[in-house]
Amino acid sequence: MAAIIYQRPKNAMQSGKARTDEWVLEFEQSEARRPDPLMGWTGSGDTQAQVQLTFPDCAAAEAYAERYGIDARIHQPPPHNLKLQSYSDNFR
Repeated sequence: MAAIIYQRPKNAMQSGKARTDEWVLEFEQSEARRPDPLMGWTGSGDTQAQVQLTFPDCAAAEAYAERYGIDARIHQPPPHNLKLQSYSDNFR
């Protein structure tokens, strides 16, 4: 089983930062998706791709993956660069 561990990103539709401190472990697809001939939906028999586990920090997610023998890749979030300026800088 392969998985990816990443930090939940900030919601683009809202200004709040709720749940951005959580780390998520998601399993990758182990089976290709195929269209259903009757309804036209795409799907597969892989139910692990629907599982999403949350952890308080990256170390806890890594420990879980190691304990259960999950081959996990860690995706570190990019650093946040704040551009500090005052309102008067808009008029220079």
